[in-house]
Amino acid sequence: MTKKKSKVLLIYTGGTIGMMQDARSGELKPFDFKSLKEQIPELNKFEIELSSISFKEPIDSSNMHPKVWSELVILIQKNYTKVDGFVILHGSDTMSFTASALSFMLENLAKPVILTGSQLPIGMIRTDGKENLITAIEIAGAKQKNGKPIVNEVCIYFEYKLYRGNRTFKYNSQHFDAFKSPNYPTLAEAGVDIKYNTVAFLKQNKKSLKVYSILDNDIAVLKLFPGISKKITSAIINTQGIKAIVLETFGAGNATTQNWFIDELKNAIDKNIIVLNITQCAEGKVIQGMYQTSSALKKIGVIGGADLTFESAITKLMFLLGQNLSHSQIKKQLQINLRGELTR
Repeated sequence: MTKKKSKVLLIYTGGTIGMMQDARSGELKPFDFKSLKEQIPELNKFEIELSSISFKEPIDSSNMHPKVWSELVILIQKNYTKVDGFVILHGSDTMSFTASALSFMLENLAKPVILTGSQLPIGMIRTDGKENLITAIEIAGAKQKNGKPIVNEVCIYFEYKLYRGNRTFKYNSQHFDAFKSPNYPTLAEAGVDIKYNTVAFLKQNKKSLKVYSILDNDIAVLKLFPGISKKITSAIINTQGIKAIVLETFGAGNATTQNWFIDELKNAIDKNIIVLNITQCAEGKVIQGMYQTSSALKKIGVIGGADLTFESAITKLMFLLGQNLSHSQIKKQLQINLRGELTR
């Protein structure tokens, strides 16, 4: 009996990985699926049926926007029953934001959505893009013995490692190992074989995929530093129309205890503005009340963000604000682990 091929859909949004070398001129040009297998002949050896969709106008990841995330989840929804997995080619600079956003927008996901990219274009000799793309496709098409996908969440694959997307951040612009996930273990590592860390996967569920395409980006960011001024703080907090503030604090969620600062935050909270406290540290988490310098924040109603990454905090707020939830529901949902994004 012939084994049924897995079907994987490549979605090219833009980014360095999509630049390939023209066979005649030698120039680098945007992704062309017809010539992809010429650039990467290894793809012909896969027992995987590949198809592709390319954005008409490739987007540099610095121009990534919530509207694009909405386009992506609608594309995934339209093709969800047609394929076994998805690989999204994306610029690395904002890849963690996109991966985090998609994780919230795709509820009950039962198939892999793997984002990958590269630090050098596929058209260059020393590119990291080939390995990243080949292995991302292999993971997206990998199945268990029962025929179900091995991976069932939104991930980033980069430099031999598969990460939970909403746990990552880009930490290096020069090396091929560009991403880290300090507060959650890798989901897989590619060597001679691909070794899956299955105990770290999200639990499978049998519910139908639910897609959310509405996001609200009326969010401000207040990053603390010693000597932050009242006038700047007040200007940010009192920006017209903001619905939430991501407060980047020191250590385990600590902030200045000066009266004016606490009063500014309290005034915002009294106006039903959500204030979410995340740490500036790359590793560890916010524990409000652990020190005196965070007790006041807890007392006035600042929400502790535990070990949310900045990328995950921003996109989770966008997602929740876009769902027409009550103020109390948003506060509650921020403290619940929805898609494996935080540890309490």
